[in-house]
Amino acid sequence: MQIEAPPTEKGYHKPTGERRGLTIVHTGDGKGKSTAAFGLALRAHGRGKAVKIFQFMKVPSARFGEHRMFEQIGLPIEGLGDGFSWKSQDLEHSAQLARDGWEKARVAILSGDYFMVVLDEITYPLIYGWLPLEGVLDTLRQRPQHVHVVLTGRRCPPEIIELADTVTEMKLIKHAFQAGIPAQRGIED
Repeated sequence: MQIEAPPTEKGYHKPTGERRGLTIVHTGDGKGKSTAAFGLALRAHGRGKAVKIFQFMKVPSARFGEHRMFEQIGLPIEGLGDGFSWKSQDLEHSAQLARDGWEKARVAILSGDYFMVVLDEITYPLIYGWLPLEGVLDTLRQRPQHVHVVLTGRRCPPEIIELADTVTEMKLIKHAFQAGIPAQRGIED
């Protein structure tokens, strides 16, 4: 480890542009994409802002830790899918769930009723061809000016990255799963 001196001057100038809704992307092969999006949702909810979370790959009955906590604090989260694609009994049904879910998310974004809409794991139905990319791009472009949209998932399409205001790539360096440690309650769910 290299020791460095803490900065003694601000390393940037204060932005002077107008505040507006942002498109924020968390992508990459590393862990933490959904967790980061949920952190933003909690931050906004804590400020009294209206937030809605849509999970494209989780079942509506999911009861992971985030679902339990969000239920306790009144932050709406909705599973739109039927789980991991490799567990699907009918991939066309999974695709239709994604399309139906996208319609709900699209309406929520365009309604202007929410300060923030999280589209968790939306990249998967996009890269599987279940959702038309242009429809998602159009919605992001047409949303009311105050609405923030957070998108998560691996391999985010470059067209969304280009459109986005803030993009963070979670890079996998090491993961416990690779060492044979299974998913754990409170960490992965």
